[in-house]
Amino acid sequence: MSARIPTNAFEYYVALGPGRSYRAVADRFGITKRAVAKHATKEGWPARLVRIEEDARKKSDARAADALEEMNDRHLKIAKALQARALESLTRMPLEASRDVIRALELGVRQERLIRGEPTEREASIEEITRREIATLLVRDDRDDEAAAG
Repeated sequence: MSARIPTNAFEYYVALGPGRSYRAVADRFGITKRAVAKHATKEGWPARLVRIEEDARKKSDARAADALEEMNDRHLKIAKALQARALESLTRMPLEASRDVIRALELGVRQERLIRGEPTEREASIEEITRREIATLLVRDDRDDEAAAG
């Protein structure tokens, strides 16, 4: 009975997508589900399907990575151009009149940092700042501990 199964049965099976079944293949080609199952086992349809899906995922991931890289490159060029124009404008105008230019420059820098994966804002709590300043400014002296104990 497997002789009646067309050569394109596997392609049809794959094309059915996530709802695929041997029953659907059997119905399409007018054969029994059992004949399809035997043929599928003989030709290794499940393993072939896994390889095809893995290959499709890899290709899809590569396309997505390329598109993301292209987008990042394009946005980086825009950010750099914005920074260059803002810097050029800053050199020609008084500081008091350059509020919009400074905003544009800040936006360009923030976008560039974001694209490169760097933090765009540096925020620290008062507790963190205090702890850091204490660690930086105060030097521990073991003599103070001895005097307090003694």
